[in-house]
Amino acid sequence: MHSSLAAIHRVFSALATVALWISGLGLVLMTAFVAWQVWGRFVLNDSPSWTEPASVMLMAWFIFLGAAVGVREGYHLGFDVLLYAVPPAVAAAMKSLSDLVVLAFGVGMAVYGYQLTVRTWDATLPALGLPGGFDYMPLVGGGALVVLFSLERLARRFAGLENAPPEPMTEV
Repeated sequence: MHSSLAAIHRVFSALATVALWISGLGLVLMTAFVAWQVWGRFVLNDSPSWTEPASVMLMAWFIFLGAAVGVREGYHLGFDVLLYAVPPAVAAAMKSLSDLVVLAFGVGMAVYGYQLTVRTWDATLPALGLPGGFDYMPLVGGGALVVLFSLERLARRFAGLENAPPEPMTEV
């Protein structure tokens, strides 16, 4: 079982690295788009219409992908004072319950994000000329990653590896 988890860990580490690279690229592109908008508005007196919706779409991608990686790495804020006051078995159960709640939230993000994507696909984003569903695709991608990374955390805990969290990603 540990060899299977090690293989899954390697795949999910690569997936998290790709998600962070995409997030970083999105942040850089969004910054460039906003700078172009400011330049166009105040210097050229002709603000490009596509920069704001494109920036918002990129922001959604890097927020949801980054949040999913935060789930995997355990970087999100948590109220863990109670974990120090209960026996280790109860603390492990509480951590598992927390991961299950995050998993359910990720399922909701992916399922309802998919429904929004499908329902708005036929609309067109006027400034970008893209289907309206593109606005909701980050919910699907981020939700799917939250589900996968929550399952990984649960599997590691049930395998007795809860005190060995994934190594911090230094290559990003």
